[in-house]
Amino acid sequence: MVKSAKKLADIYYGAARSGIRVCYRVRLLRSEHRCQSLGTKGDITQKGYEKKRAKLIGAYLPHPPGMEPSGQAERRPPVTPSSSRYHRRRSSGTRDERYRSDVHTEAVQAALAKHKERKMAVPMPSKRRSLVVQSSMDAYTPPGERHVTIQDTSSGSDGEGSLHGEGTPTSSHGSISMEHWISRAIHGSTTSSTTSSSSTQSGGSGAAGRLADVLAQTHVGPIAYLSLKRKSAPGPVENGNSLRRSCEFGSELVWPPLEPEENHSAPPDVTSYASEHSAQVERPQVSTTPRPVTKYGNAELMETGDGVPVSSRVSAKIQQLVNTLKRPKRPPLREFFVDDFEELLEVQQPDPNQPRPEGAQMLAIRGEQMGVVTNWPPSLEAALQRWGTISPKAPCLTTMDTNGKALYVLTYGKLWTRSMKVAYNILHKLGTKQEPMLRPGDRVALVFPNNDPAAFMVAFYGCLLAEVVPVPIEVPLTRKDAGSQQIGFLLGSCGVTVALTSDACHKGLPKSPTGEIPQFKGWPKLLWFVTESKHLSKPPRDWYPHIKDANNDTAYIEYKTCKDGSVLGVTVMRIAMLTHCQGLTQSCGYAEAETIVNVLDFKKDVGLWHGILTSVMNMMHVISIPYSLMKVNPLSWIQKVCQYKARVACVKSRDMHWALVAHRDQRDIDLSSLRMLLVADGSNPWSISSCDAFLNVFQGKGLRAEVICPCASSPEALTVAIRRPTDDCNLPPGRGVLSMHGLSHGVIRVDTEEKLSVLTVQDVGTVMPGALMCVVRPDGVPQLCKTDEIGEVCVCSIATGTSYYGLSGMTKNTFEVFPMSSSGAPISEYPFTRTGLLGFIGPGGLVFIAGKMDGLMVVAGRRHNADDIVATALAVEPMKFVYRGRIAVFSITVLHDERIVVVAEQRPDSTEEDSFQWMSRVLQAIDGIHQVGVYCLALVPSNTLPKTPLGGIHLSETKQQFLEGSLHPCNVLMCPHTCVSNLPKPRQKQPEIGPASVMVGNLVSGKRIAQASGRDLGQMEDNDQARKFLFLSEVLQWRAQTTPDHVLYTLLNSRGAIASSLTCLQLHKRAEKIAALLAERGHLQDGDHVALVYPPGIDLIAAFYGCLYCGCVPITVRPPHPQNIATTLPTVKMIVEVSRSACVMTSQAICKLLRSKEATAAVDVRTWPPVLDTDDLPKKKPPHLHKPSNPDTLAYLDFSVSTTGMLAGVKMSHTATSAFCRSIKLQCELYPSREVAICLDPYCGLGFVLWCLCSVYSGHQSILIPPSELEVNPALWLMAVSQYRVRDTFCSYSVMELCTKGLGLQTELLKTRGLDLSRVRTCVVVAEERPRIALTQSFSKLFKDLGLHPRAVSTSFGCRVNLAICLQGTSGPDPTTVYVDMRALRHDRVRLVERGSPHSLPLMESGKILPGVRIIIANPETKGPLGDSHLGEIWVHSSHNASGYFTVYGDESLQSDHFSSRLSFGDTQTVWARTGYLGFLRRTELTDASGERHDALYVVGALDEAMELRGMRYHPIDIETSVIRTHKSIMECAVFTWTNLLVVVVELDGSEQEALDLVPLVTNSVLEDHYLIVGVVVVVDVGVIPINSRGEKQRMHLRDGFLADQLDPIYVAYNM
Repeated sequence: MVKSAKKLADIYYGAARSGIRVCYRVRLLRSEHRCQSLGTKGDITQKGYEKKRAKLIGAYLPHPPGMEPSGQAERRPPVTPSSSRYHRRRSSGTRDERYRSDVHTEAVQAALAKHKERKMAVPMPSKRRSLVVQSSMDAYTPPGERHVTIQDTSSGSDGEGSLHGEGTPTSSHGSISMEHWISRAIHGSTTSSTTSSSSTQSGGSGAAGRLADVLAQTHVGPIAYLSLKRKSAPGPVENGNSLRRSCEFGSELVWPPLEPEENHSAPPDVTSYASEHSAQVERPQVSTTPRPVTKYGNAELMETGDGVPVSSRVSAKIQQLVNTLKRPKRPPLREFFVDDFEELLEVQQPDPNQPRPEGAQMLAIRGEQMGVVTNWPPSLEAALQRWGTISPKAPCLTTMDTNGKALYVLTYGKLWTRSMKVAYNILHKLGTKQEPMLRPGDRVALVFPNNDPAAFMVAFYGCLLAEVVPVPIEVPLTRKDAGSQQIGFLLGSCGVTVALTSDACHKGLPKSPTGEIPQFKGWPKLLWFVTESKHLSKPPRDWYPHIKDANNDTAYIEYKTCKDGSVLGVTVMRIAMLTHCQGLTQSCGYAEAETIVNVLDFKKDVGLWHGILTSVMNMMHVISIPYSLMKVNPLSWIQKVCQYKARVACVKSRDMHWALVAHRDQRDIDLSSLRMLLVADGSNPWSISSCDAFLNVFQGKGLRAEVICPCASSPEALTVAIRRPTDDCNLPPGRGVLSMHGLSHGVIRVDTEEKLSVLTVQDVGTVMPGALMCVVRPDGVPQLCKTDEIGEVCVCSIATGTSYYGLSGMTKNTFEVFPMSSSGAPISEYPFTRTGLLGFIGPGGLVFIAGKMDGLMVVAGRRHNADDIVATALAVEPMKFVYRGRIAVFSITVLHDERIVVVAEQRPDSTEEDSFQWMSRVLQAIDGIHQVGVYCLALVPSNTLPKTPLGGIHLSETKQQFLEGSLHPCNVLMCPHTCVSNLPKPRQKQPEIGPASVMVGNLVSGKRIAQASGRDLGQMEDNDQARKFLFLSEVLQWRAQTTPDHVLYTLLNSRGAIASSLTCLQLHKRAEKIAALLAERGHLQDGDHVALVYPPGIDLIAAFYGCLYCGCVPITVRPPHPQNIATTLPTVKMIVEVSRSACVMTSQAICKLLRSKEATAAVDVRTWPPVLDTDDLPKKKPPHLHKPSNPDTLAYLDFSVSTTGMLAGVKMSHTATSAFCRSIKLQCELYPSREVAICLDPYCGLGFVLWCLCSVYSGHQSILIPPSELEVNPALWLMAVSQYRVRDTFCSYSVMELCTKGLGLQTELLKTRGLDLSRVRTCVVVAEERPRIALTQSFSKLFKDLGLHPRAVSTSFGCRVNLAICLQGTSGPDPTTVYVDMRALRHDRVRLVERGSPHSLPLMESGKILPGVRIIIANPETKGPLGDSHLGEIWVHSSHNASGYFTVYGDESLQSDHFSSRLSFGDTQTVWARTGYLGFLRRTELTDASGERHDALYVVGALDEAMELRGMRYHPIDIETSVIRTHKSIMECAVFTWTNLLVVVVELDGSEQEALDLVPLVTNSVLEDHYLIVGVVVVVDVGVIPINSRGEKQRMHLRDGFLADQLDPIYVAYNM
């Protein structure tokens, strides 16, 4: 016997994952065990043994088609509807195998085995080292040296708490030597530890199984995982990596006898750390010293799916992810395009083959007559008075301390006198005689701890005698308890002003420093009143409470927490309370002076009804077991049943399970005194497994099968049904094995073919006496269900609640329901009450409950119950990785459907890989059994889920924290790809429609062809003297002669003082000297290129004009950053090389920097061209100043790095340069008398033109503010604008952001310092992107108080081909903002919508089109002109277009047509430059200076950066805006695509614990706003997303960094 038990334990503990074979091996051993245990009744013969074995295994063995498996034929019952659906158990001794409740565990194993056949490869998320919980060595202690911590094993979310007792493992204690243990682990028992609650061994499997798993790391399992850890810290070995095997199919080595051995050539294993592929297994050393983790040996050999070798681990993971996504999704999307604006979400089409109810309409069923017993009291107070006076010494209640000793016995006499005392005091001693605080009918809160039932009982009956209404609630432990605020709302709505409590509880409440009890969050102001007798005054002799017969007054209010966390109060009338007690007395057969053990919460529900109310009616003796004692000693209730020879016990299935786990130490248990074991949560379908297991174990200790009585109850309907205790063991209870698939469609189907997904339910007895019950459809009109349909159970009885206090609407829907028959007629004139329970009524009037309305989740039209999902998750080796009672399942609404979320508490000693493995298996199991995808599975550290007062999980609070991002999980697995099946259909591009037909279509529909132009330069008369010069160098010479002392440039330092300035003459003289230097020392020829490497300042300007004076072509280059030479110097070197510069001009300081040690380390300094230092210049001037022969020759080169990371230089001719300056002069009305403040980087684009060229052309004074100085003094720019009374100022987005963030709180201070912005006419942001509305608006709002006119702030737009296309001038209408439909934009359509409408996107006009500029919107593919309502590429024609690329680094084949494109239709003569930006034109109602209607240009985004996903065009900035809004800790975000996956990188400004909170939130928001599934979420530190000098994100650099694994992420989540 011992031997077979050990064998069974061995199989149980050798936990790994070998699918279905395990199942029948385990069954076989179990049956051997059972057969041998029958040996006492006479040994079983070999033949009988074979037969029994064949019968057990038959279901799982493959057999030839057409043949009945052996033993199957005689086992199958005759198929009559009643017998097949509801089996009666034969006799309590032998059980029909089919109804064993641990079948669920095996079903899960089988479902997982199915999944194994189609092997999944899902990459494991990567986590930074600091986030990984280091596993303690005690996880690897062999058995016999370890105590097992008993964990709460109730399934369901109200498994209240976990329990820390000492149990011992079940292996024969310590007798297995270490040697044997290890060798057994190596020979690899890779069975599944099917820890089933009905096995007698279910206690210790956790530790031993975990050890076997850790030692024999043989299972790579169904998921190939890659651990992507931070490179720097090797740290201790995480997973007990003392043993690794590179063969993937561990199970093949384990059961040689079962099938012929196959020779697997193992594929190269991406998952193994060892590079050699040996099939041998080395002997492990269980070492206690940490080992460094070796990195992958074969990461370099890995190839991606396209056969391209990659060396990066990230790309390997993404490839795995892509491979998993290649499997077709379950609901196939119908692929045809809808090219209208609407992206319609798929509506789930009902499956034509789904099961539908076929039975007849059910009939309402009536309970037996309520017996009339002559001596039943007329009310509960009358009963108390009777027993208190007739038998005052009779014990009423015995309370226990935490050692299980009887603490106190409350007799009926004491209960009566003390209750009277409480009644007298609350009526007469609160308030004044004239104004008592409480009058009969008022509500009073009862706040008593769970270990003090006596004080509660006294207070409760005191209230009944005083005719005030008790509202029992939980003790608030802190000011911010989970759900405590909602209880406060209940108390407030009930008008509670007084709270009764016990002395000890009052002392324990949180106090303020003055000793007062603070007001709890959301609670009304309460007077706390202590009910201990010593604090109360005696009632006068002549005072007696008025004892009436039970009437329709409210007796008490029971609180109920809803699915969403709100708390309602159910009112129960006195007559209902009394009738309910009578019904329970009759159903349970209660007799006077019986002893009853109560483990339940006595403040509400079954615990209150049996342990406080019905007990007093029948003068019973209640032994109350507090929760705190159960935690210490889970057997305490069984011991008390034995000690007091109790006849009745009230428990939950959790208490039975705990007793199972702990019962081994007990010898003398005798449960023969029990006539009724009331299971309060019998309505949870999974309580059956605890009942079965409990009976299995304790049958030998006197427990009779018919004693177990599950009941179903709800706060609204009180007791709904209860199984009656009988002495007749021939009337076994009913069972049904229901198909989960049928249940999800609300239909009862007995499961025949599919053994996996079944729910075995037990009956909860019959209807209560005197009640009428029916089942109605859960949604819509309360129509009666058919007999084979699941619906909500409704009850019509006196003994139910009557209302939700103060909520008449909800009351009507719940307590005043009139069920209809199919003809539409109500079935009764009396209202029914909805119980919130889902179920059906079986043959013989037995009530079956299959779930609760609160746990119902409707996903894609099918109904799933949270408890069922919990049970499936628990059946996946629960004891190893998660705590059993600590799983929460709820649904959240994302994209118009419910999505299932599973949150579990992870054990501290489980490793990353183990947890991930477990999560993956849970997903597969739920998928296999319920055919529903889990949207998100999160593991949180142990003890962190919000708890209810009795230690269960507070579900709504957990959901709230999940949605707020404050749950802080340590592991997250999202599976949106499998769950979200209602995305709009991918858009398919139309067959090429020619540009001509598009144009005709536009004309026919009355749409304007989108084109616009600035003012015509030819028509504009201005007294522009500079116009007569062709070259800027000539303009400077002219100004030096005519206005030599006019100041052109003023440079400010960080304190706002003038650092240096230049007059026309000084600039001219300085430029001459530089020209001389170039000729003399540089020996440069005409047209040579010179790189100018200067900080922003005046030297740069002088050097530029010096180059023009000697005929060289200048290129401005940003100098390297002294603190960051390694990354910035190579860019400088690259520009110098690519621009083919003949020499470099720079200042002395930068000269030194270029020759420093750091520079030598970063680049090869020997290859620099000559470097000239302009700090010491020759005294003489050059013999003559160069004059270009042709205005179309090159004036300068403009180099910049685009946001896609491409370096490009464009050629600017002298003609274009002069035209550019003239255009800006006209637009901004610039004259020598003006001052303009410029806070821009002067190295490229419009920034360079404004800094270096415009002042010389227009003669105005430029006040130069280097942006880097703002980092020292953020107010510098605005102070300068105010001080110099500037009308026009230019800045960049980064400057604006610095001011907004740096000065946000200082506006008052700046005002006192005299900052005044009221003179500013235009404040233009210079940019090459879509205007950042949020930033410009917040800037305008912030500085409005300092006089800034909101209309002054505007933006400009330029690009490589034309450095400024739009610029808000001084005259002309204010910039306009439109709202467009983001969904239409994805289809390249423009549809204007109202502000605030869903999916609206605000776009601001990018400034007015400059004079001399023409714009057209063209289709980037067909090059045809587009209409107003289309999004297309902006093409520009202007005299200041650049003349071409000088070189392009990184993409030599860049199309030449960027500068010389022609339309394919319409005006095919004009030559256009393509900007590479998408945008649209709108004709507005405003008029411009010429009196014409104004055309506004809106820039949407760069064509290069737009992402093509699902056939639609997305702009990264839109997705990033959605993501940044999701959580306060997201500082910045960038998105890019890789192999069709959307990758979202977020910068976390917070603790690393918050990193995983962001993953579901980011996924949700992108799904909701953009109908896109995020493939990878990367959480990084602040500052990781690279941003260029213009403040634009460098997404391609980021992408390269991600793929090369250089981001050092905090966490990477791969959404499956």
